[in-house]
Amino acid sequence: MARPLLPDDLWTEIAPLLPPPRPRPKGGRPPIDNRAALTGIVFVLRSGLPWEMLPAEMGCGCGMSCWRRLRDWQVAGVWARLHQVLLERLHAAGEIDWRRASLDRASVPAKKGGPATGPNPTDRAKPGTKRHIVTDARGTPLGLRLTEANRHDSPQMAPTLDAIPPLSTGRRGRPRRRPDKLHADKAYDAKARRQECRARGIVPRIARKGIESSEKLGRHRWVVERTHAWFNRFRRLPIRYERRADIYEAFTRLAASLITLNQIKRFC
Repeated sequence: MARPLLPDDLWTEIAPLLPPPRPRPKGGRPPIDNRAALTGIVFVLRSGLPWEMLPAEMGCGCGMSCWRRLRDWQVAGVWARLHQVLLERLHAAGEIDWRRASLDRASVPAKKGGPATGPNPTDRAKPGTKRHIVTDARGTPLGLRLTEANRHDSPQMAPTLDAIPPLSTGRRGRPRRRPDKLHADKAYDAKARRQECRARGIVPRIARKGIESSEKLGRHRWVVERTHAWFNRFRRLPIRYERRADIYEAFTRLAASLITLNQIKRFC
């Protein structure tokens, strides 16, 4: 039996986060149901199909209706909040491994250009976007950030670490948002990067150029490479077709939430 495209547990988490429908004083055709719109959004994210090819038999309305809902919920902060709520579930169960975190980036071709794109030096200066993520020791995405492909990786370490939301367990105590150690490759080898880690109470474990081999870090850093592969399973993400940066970010954050939900099912 095929798995449902929109699991009930995902809908249970996201439904309270959705903004109320806008008033329609002039009447008109009623908008599509929020769950149907979310199903269409998840289908496009997973399949990579253009919005206009969304199958009518799915009952999700037209593709542009789903696109508008994706845009409006991004403006309302729904996708970022959904990821935080799922991370808090995992944290409350004690299933986020804060002992070691890994940070890395992946370059994504941007076929149509747009904001948050730049000439990729590793792809003949074609437009591209970089996805920076930091994961726990099990590969759960904790924080993410999108930048132009021509931005150097090193200065993005601190903003990516700061993108980790504060996670509460629902009990007494301060929310947590910092891992104990951070593993990164030689692209982040700079005194300033180590100082930024220590200022946040994180022990830096960064390969040093000309001194250390990155192979020794492989047994800890492979998890972030695997997480980038998980993101690329969502066919809308390996190539950026969206001209608007907010739409591509919304897709990326929704993918992070779905990956986190899989981690909840795996460990909780």
